[in-house]
Amino acid sequence: MKAGEMIATAIIIVVLLVCKFLLPKPIQLSPGLSGLVTVLLGLCFVYIFYLTMKDRPVERRIVFLFVGIALVVPFFMQFELPLPISPEVEKAYDQMAKLQPGAKVLVSFDYDPPSAPELQPVAVAFMKYAFAHDLRVIIMGLWPQGPQQAEQAIQSAFDAEPKLRDQVKYGVDYVNLGFQSGNEFVILRMGEGFKTQFPTDINYTPYDSIPLLKNVRNFSNIDWALNLSAGKPGTVEWVQIAVDRYNLHLSAANTAVQAPMAYPYLQAGQLLGLMGGMSGAAQFEKKTGYFGKATTYLLSQTFAHVAVVLFIIIGNVAFFRSRKESK
Repeated sequence: MKAGEMIATAIIIVVLLVCKFLLPKPIQLSPGLSGLVTVLLGLCFVYIFYLTMKDRPVERRIVFLFVGIALVVPFFMQFELPLPISPEVEKAYDQMAKLQPGAKVLVSFDYDPPSAPELQPVAVAFMKYAFAHDLRVIIMGLWPQGPQQAEQAIQSAFDAEPKLRDQVKYGVDYVNLGFQSGNEFVILRMGEGFKTQFPTDINYTPYDSIPLLKNVRNFSNIDWALNLSAGKPGTVEWVQIAVDRYNLHLSAANTAVQAPMAYPYLQAGQLLGLMGGMSGAAQFEKKTGYFGKATTYLLSQTFAHVAVVLFIIIGNVAFFRSRKESK
């Protein structure tokens, strides 16, 4: 492929991304057309395999192009992957589903924008569910950017369900206490009293002036907690302090890298459910019924993984054929 062709292809991919994310109403292919595109992509791989068997392997730039296409095209598809719900996601959902209207939920946003693709979908789905089921949400963060991620999740929930803007009231249905430095020592002091660590909310409203916090003194007044974590401080610290010392009922959503460190606590019964990585986020969206970006991202990730695996197979076929012919 010549340089001009490569530039033209790059421009096409950029235009597709702009159409998906920047237009007021992103372009979406129908389920039938999505299936047709999938078949066409499959036929392209069959043709590449045919060329390889004829000793006409494609250039590496073609490989990069197809991986790029496999990543971008699923953003436009309405294609539901068969996605079984894992026991750990089921357990986290069950903890949330059994809460009664008016139950108080503490959510700690312990991640930053780079980890948002895996964790923000869980936050958005949770906010939609919580507001729809009249749960009282208390937001905080042990990471500086956490409370801002929470505000984005709330706005996403409001954008998806405009009627919530009038129904959900700040200070009554939810409150954002903001960020507090100190890592796990913040959790430790919260066991004695939330007010000691958060004398005001993110808007500098005094703790005692917020209706939602009227009868919330410490963890004993929290019905359930959800930790969205990308590292330290995060789920491990919440389990070791809030769960072990104060018997907090805690579930968590972790990035795929961090999730393995949380599984021992899940198996020990200290952690009541876990959403791990993009797959866990997509499963949580499916379970709540609020499909969002995790489902789309997982489809894109799956297509890209399949493309890479197919090219590995094709590359190995070409390699062994060349060895056989050289002998």
